[in-house]
Amino acid sequence: MRLLLELSSQCDAAYDLSYYTKLQGFIYTLLRATPYTLLHDKKGYKFFCFSNIFPIGDFKTGDRRKLLISSPEIGLIRLLEEKIKNIECPIQIGELSFKLLSVKTLKPKIPNNLTLITATPIIIRIPRKNYERYGIVSEKEYVFWQPEYSFEAFIKQLEENIFKKYNEFFGKKIEEFPIFEVFRFKKSTVSRILLDGNEYKLFGSIWEFDFHGLKYDRKRRDVLEFAIDCGFGEKNSMGFGFVNVIGDIK
Repeated sequence: MRLLLELSSQCDAAYDLSYYTKLQGFIYTLLRATPYTLLHDKKGYKFFCFSNIFPIGDFKTGDRRKLLISSPEIGLIRLLEEKIKNIECPIQIGELSFKLLSVKTLKPKIPNNLTLITATPIIIRIPRKNYERYGIVSEKEYVFWQPEYSFEAFIKQLEENIFKKYNEFFGKKIEEFPIFEVFRFKKSTVSRILLDGNEYKLFGSIWEFDFHGLKYDRKRRDVLEFAIDCGFGEKNSMGFGFVNVIGDIK
């Protein structure tokens, strides 16, 4: 499920693509003193994601923008909706200030055939134990997937990540199967995030994915629907791996 916020900028400001932690902080602030208050300190997967504030571009006072928050946890989305509706003062996200125009829930439709596009970079790390499998030579404990490595490495690690999250969320273990069929690499990205006063680089990538015959493949459809809500790859709770359904395909 998704939450769509429509916002009006209350100030002029430059667009900063490194504000992931500030948006994450906004969400955690809303969850204080709620059943989800411990989510901030939870190790591992947190099962929510969010988009960039869009459309992307510098802010002018009065500009209208949107923000999407997604999660397979319906209770979390409902709670955030209630909290946001009760905000009376301007919404502060770092140095940015917005007036809330509206907030509503959405459920993306999953047609039989569809294309997904990543709205924010997918982060995939390959652990040392899989280096030989993919022909990777490195002394590091893990490497970020980049185009110098095989597409197989990206897809296999992405599918493994999705199944791990799915199994943890639903408290069961399902047999893994191929999820992706047609994929198009668009570009590489480098994102900078600030954590505890230190800057870190995260290497990611933007993709498009095509799927066919989903109404005849319930297992794949269910896993894909979960992944769309949860986010693709790693660092979803920092806004990475947010994906959009951009249309039905023939």
